[in-house]
Amino acid sequence: MVINRQNLSLIKTNRGNSISDLSDQSPVLLVFLRHFGCVFCKESLHDISKKKEKFVSEGIKIVLVHMSDIKTAESYFKKYGIDNVEHVSDPECKYYAVFGLVKGSFSQLFGLKTWLRGFEIAATKQVLPGTTRIGDGFQMPGIFLLKDSNVIESFIHNSVADKPDYESFIDVCHLD
Repeated sequence: MVINRQNLSLIKTNRGNSISDLSDQSPVLLVFLRHFGCVFCKESLHDISKKKEKFVSEGIKIVLVHMSDIKTAESYFKKYGIDNVEHVSDPECKYYAVFGLVKGSFSQLFGLKTWLRGFEIAATKQVLPGTTRIGDGFQMPGIFLLKDSNVIESFIHNSVADKPDYESFIDVCHLD
């Protein structure tokens, strides 16, 4: 996947850094989240918080993209111990579209796999869906590893219930 460097320079984090500049300094794990009420978004935040130190020790910068305002996002991130992670507010989902992330179909959002994984997460991680949806409930998530403004690895969900292997993104950084 090729993303125009100019597009990356327009995507700014809460600290004013462009994704292009950050990826020129070190690999960037750019995580496009689902809405904050989503059980799979909560699982992603939980998983990222558990792996954050490993990413940092490997020189990989985590940047989260969400559909909320900055203050709301930071309160969510704080619950997972990742409130110091840079993030991008994208309520119109325009950056999601730049990375080819589309609105989900009925089966991608509400299929059997989604229900089964949702119950699994609730049972094993005690993570429940929120009562308030903050963001577009139809927006699909995705993860991209960027280096020097190039996408070197990606995980685009076929279902909102898909679970990425975060370790594989670390492994890719050791291949060059």
